[in-house]
Amino acid sequence: MIFTRWSAKLPGTQRRTAQRADRAAPPAGPAAPTPSAAPEPDAPPAASGTGSVPAARAEPATADAPAPAPVPPTVDALSVHDILGTIPALVAVVYGPEHRIAYVNGAYAGVFGPRPAGHTAREALPELAELGLIPLMDQVLRSGKPRTVKSRRVPGGAGADHTRDGYYTFTCTPIEVAASGPAPDPEVACIAPHKGVLVFGADVTDQVESAERLRASEARQREAAVTLQRSLLPQELEQPDDLRVAATYQPGGTDAAVGGDWYDVITLGAGRTALVIGDVMGRGVRAAAVMGQLRTAVRAYARLDLPPHEVLQLLDGLAAEIDASQIATCVYAVHDPNEGRLVYSSAGHLPILVRDADGTVHRAAEPTGPPLGTGGWLHTSGSVPLGPGCSAVLYTDGLVERRDKDIDDGVEALEAAFAGASGAPDIVCDRLLRSLGITAAHDDDVAILVLQHPERTGHDAELFHNAALELHGGTEAAPRARAFASGVLASWRFSPELHDLGVLAASELVANSLQHGTPPMRLRLRRTDRRLIIEVTDGDDHLPRRRRAEPADEAGRGISIVATIASSWGSRRTPGGGKAVWCEFALPRG
Repeated sequence: MIFTRWSAKLPGTQRRTAQRADRAAPPAGPAAPTPSAAPEPDAPPAASGTGSVPAARAEPATADAPAPAPVPPTVDALSVHDILGTIPALVAVVYGPEHRIAYVNGAYAGVFGPRPAGHTAREALPELAELGLIPLMDQVLRSGKPRTVKSRRVPGGAGADHTRDGYYTFTCTPIEVAASGPAPDPEVACIAPHKGVLVFGADVTDQVESAERLRASEARQREAAVTLQRSLLPQELEQPDDLRVAATYQPGGTDAAVGGDWYDVITLGAGRTALVIGDVMGRGVRAAAVMGQLRTAVRAYARLDLPPHEVLQLLDGLAAEIDASQIATCVYAVHDPNEGRLVYSSAGHLPILVRDADGTVHRAAEPTGPPLGTGGWLHTSGSVPLGPGCSAVLYTDGLVERRDKDIDDGVEALEAAFAGASGAPDIVCDRLLRSLGITAAHDDDVAILVLQHPERTGHDAELFHNAALELHGGTEAAPRARAFASGVLASWRFSPELHDLGVLAASELVANSLQHGTPPMRLRLRRTDRRLIIEVTDGDDHLPRRRRAEPADEAGRGISIVATIASSWGSRRTPGGGKAVWCEFALPRG
């Protein structure tokens, strides 16, 4: 093998370029080494000591060749002072158990003013004490673990003009302050390593203000939702003559979603009262809208004076038409003071609780049917005694249902609370809420309806009277009924005008029953502190209606006369067949 040696001489072009570079270089300083060149392919052969070989030629160097990139400085070469000074957050460095100031950056000085180094935090950083950070810094020094406090208010700490309060989240981090060497002022110099704390304050003013605006907006929305819900409930409960009634509604949770709980009290006439409570499952405006429609429908159906199970049967079909996806429960009950009973029907609702005069509490037994809107079910009615001295409570599941307990436990707790809750109905409502732990933070809506049938004694008892006459025989029963009505009204010391109107109404109702009804027949007169009630019952279930009588007609004017002279009148079918026709006269106040 033949080994050759390339010439170290530069070709002509490269040599001339190198000479120009040498002339352009400054004369002072060490000479730069000549870079090695690559062989140029077209160069002619050059002579060497061992023979003639092709000369090595380099690529021509151009004047605009890019300069080598500068090497970035390492982290060790960066100035911590300059870095912290450019951070917009508040930075303060303290050392030692007294938290002497080692450094504060420009952002900190811009908010709190400049702080002299070497002084203790309690002397020169009073803002940290006001923010409660001094004890936190002590903990950081002892434990060696960082601590954070969020959203501390700094008066005048926001904005370029500092006209509004700022909010900062402060993080205290343990550090070690290295020795800085001697200095003219021994209070400033840190001549030995010390453990310290870096206080870092991040400006969260915008976030806090946004959160406050969001909370205010949610509060307004919730207030509007609750206002909507309450507007769909009775603004003022009707107060029957024979019952004392109170109700309460408490919205659940803190969000803007409203619930579908509702209650109502409806006077039916003849001293009878309908009591309703219901719950549309779910939350939101849709649930409230369904609730409003159901409540309106219940009032309309109640005017028909139907038995409770028939009202729920009608309501069941309507609920399916309103929204088949919404499920609602409901209890519809009717109190009749003449019978001393509460007749009710339930559509999937919780049982009514009744407290007897002796304080014993028991649940109203079945019947109960499925919730409204399910269809295909025949509801039935039941009854429970509710005479003088008795009370009852109707409620929604928010009162007794808890996530971690069975609902029967909640009903039992309500029974115990109801047994010991005395006082007026509104006081009983409040005591039940407190006994079952219902607060403003409760997560479900709660509706309670409490009714009491008080025992009346003394002068109050003199304002409530009942009198009844069984009507036997044929047309001869009419004069007996007029005589009976006249004697009773006279004993109740009514005015002559009201006495005559009462006798006329009783006579017309009895005549209508004798002509169109069947036995058994009965005339009942009832007086309360506010009205006179006259009622006639018979065995025929055909309900009379008011019609215009022609001049030549000999009949058909009885109901029109009653409707004209009385404050109100009505008719209904009675349990077991038959009907009752009644009218009322309002008594003068005082």
